[in-house]
Amino acid sequence: MQGKIVKGIAGFYYVHVVESGVYECKAKGTFRKDKIKPLVGDNVEIEVLDESEKTGNIIAILPRMNELIRPAVANIDQALVVFAITKPNPHFNLLDRFLVMMESKEIPVVLCFNKEDIAEDPQVKELKQIYARCGYPLIFTSALKEKNIDSVRKVLKGKTTAIAGPSGVGKSSIINILQPEANMETGTISNKIERGRHTTRHSELFPIDENSYIMDTPGFSSLYVNDFEKEELKYYFPEFAKYEGMCRFHGCDHVHEPGCAVKEAVDAGKIHRIRYQNYIEMYEELKSKRRY
Repeated sequence: MQGKIVKGIAGFYYVHVVESGVYECKAKGTFRKDKIKPLVGDNVEIEVLDESEKTGNIIAILPRMNELIRPAVANIDQALVVFAITKPNPHFNLLDRFLVMMESKEIPVVLCFNKEDIAEDPQVKELKQIYARCGYPLIFTSALKEKNIDSVRKVLKGKTTAIAGPSGVGKSSIINILQPEANMETGTISNKIERGRHTTRHSELFPIDENSYIMDTPGFSSLYVNDFEKEELKYYFPEFAKYEGMCRFHGCDHVHEPGCAVKEAVDAGKIHRIRYQNYIEMYEELKSKRRY
């Protein structure tokens, strides 16, 4: 029998099987031996131990399309990254780290900026200036007024979406608005799991309809970008791409080199300085990381 892991907690994995419900499963010991950890979002094969109690064992993890370490999830089609426009103001460095992480995994991102109802126009304008030119789709929402939630629903349709963002930005409020649309299985999942329904300490997957899932992930307050080399970082800033090959030096890293087209674009206001500064910070971090 095949299903999808919708939650993992204390060594138990809750596997959603279409038309059968949710099974509480343990992972076979061989996974531990092979150092494979089942992740929320994994498509798995299970053996049913007790149909009436809905218990089973995970006997195989099907090949993953992708996987993330933080949040620890697999097989996502896209990420919806939620930050507030104000209260709290966006932490640009944290946001850019998340975007770099997604770019490195080739996972498309939609940026959702919440609390538009209490934001000033210049704040909205600044966010558009920084991120629209990078090519990321932007949605400005107000969970409180339910503004533009339909636009969010539209981008979730037919996809498995990880919803991520720091605490206090209204991520849970947006999910709570989206969830009443979920099919009846969502209720059974929540009843079976019971714990931690509101404050997210674990990644959790909710079916919205037959082929749309949202994955609520724990709020993050810091991210280290260090699972690739400093020379790769420039490829994860999409707005740099059009200047590739235009620098004086072949293989320019856009840091100290003279005749750099990217630095010229920053000075000309074509690439936002905030993005470039965050690039430099991450580059220096990767440069100084210890070689093992």
